[in-house]
Amino acid sequence: MHPPSTKNVSTAPSLPVVAINPQEKGSLTAFVDILCSFLDELSSEYTHLIVLCIGSDRSTGDCLGPLVGSMLNDLQHDSVTVMGNLSKPVHALNIRDTKQLIEEKYQSPAILAVDACLGQKQMIGHLEIGKGSLLPGAAVKKRIPPIGNIFVTGIVNVGGFMELMVLQSTRLSVVIPLARFIALGIFLAVSDWTNNLS
Repeated sequence: MHPPSTKNVSTAPSLPVVAINPQEKGSLTAFVDILCSFLDELSSEYTHLIVLCIGSDRSTGDCLGPLVGSMLNDLQHDSVTVMGNLSKPVHALNIRDTKQLIEEKYQSPAILAVDACLGQKQMIGHLEIGKGSLLPGAAVKKRIPPIGNIFVTGIVNVGGFMELMVLQSTRLSVVIPLARFIALGIFLAVSDWTNNLS
């Protein structure tokens, strides 16, 4: 377990944030197990899950969320809705409207928020998962209300200096493998969760 290395996570201090290196053996199993346990905890309160993939398709670093959303297009189940993909991204300009739409259309759903973030150099290519909300756009100083019951953030580049330019010049060779790992992990965990609901 590692402390959060990202700028866009807003969790209570007592809630653990787990960092996972997709290159390590057993990392996918660990990610799926953690996400399953978080989803199981929410099952008593919520029967519908929104996988909210946040980001912009106009920035290589920020396209992690939309890539994950597009990869999850095949995740179809009555109890799960995927929002945010490459053709219809959820980003800073429409996330408030998206949040309002969720509140109007779904009766208190659980939200799994997925977003890119900036962190320490040695953490690039890792992901972090935890319970609580994340703050979309915080790494580039945007004030957007926190969202989510569970978050998954992919660390795509270094934070701390010229964040907007850093996001826009991030290598896709970092983003795409991370998006594939996150999408597969979510698919496996959510499939188990929905089977348990049946």
